[in-house]
Amino acid sequence: MHPVMAQVVGTDDLHITTQDADSVLTSQVDSILHRKEDKFIPVPQKATRWALIPGGGQLYNRDYWKLPLIYLGIGGGVYAYVLNQVKYQDYLSAYKSFYDLNETIIDENGDVVDNPDYGQVTGDATRPVLVRNLFHTESKIQDLTIDQVKRGKTYWRRSKNLSIIVAGIIYGLTIVEANVAAHLKTFDLSEDLSLKIGPKLQQPRMLTPTPGIRLVFNLK
Repeated sequence: MHPVMAQVVGTDDLHITTQDADSVLTSQVDSILHRKEDKFIPVPQKATRWALIPGGGQLYNRDYWKLPLIYLGIGGGVYAYVLNQVKYQDYLSAYKSFYDLNETIIDENGDVVDNPDYGQVTGDATRPVLVRNLFHTESKIQDLTIDQVKRGKTYWRRSKNLSIIVAGIIYGLTIVEANVAAHLKTFDLSEDLSLKIGPKLQQPRMLTPTPGIRLVFNLK
């Protein structure tokens, strides 16, 4: 005969053990839910609508570091447009000064009659042209011919139109970037995605063991 020993577990011990397990499980679930609530997942449609305001889409996506780049790009396009507009108006006014734009004149009898020289080049071959800088920080007066003024007027008009196009392209790219960034933020880039490299002896279509490398993707 061998002595047999047994341990009797009371109901109080079982109650405490079950309660502890429930508390641990509850805390784990709460931590997981809290972690999911803290993770911000943008909606691409909302990001696109917010992007209609310059920088609004990036602000919605919480990409705050992109805001200075956007405002510098759009602000540079607006600055170039205003500067080119000022110079274009100066050359346009100088170009008009070469022509007689009075549709009517007063004759010797004091009657108002049509001007026979309307639209014709009059005056000297050169005219003093005032070319301003933005905010009138610098102004230059140059004696230019009508051909020089015409070329300058065409140049600044094209530059003005180009600055509008560039600013529009930058604005459109900010909308596209906000939409794409919102889509990319929905991808799972957590540490649960891993790649392991290990040895492998059995190769496909090989009758005998052959050394090789195995790539294992772990998706947890």
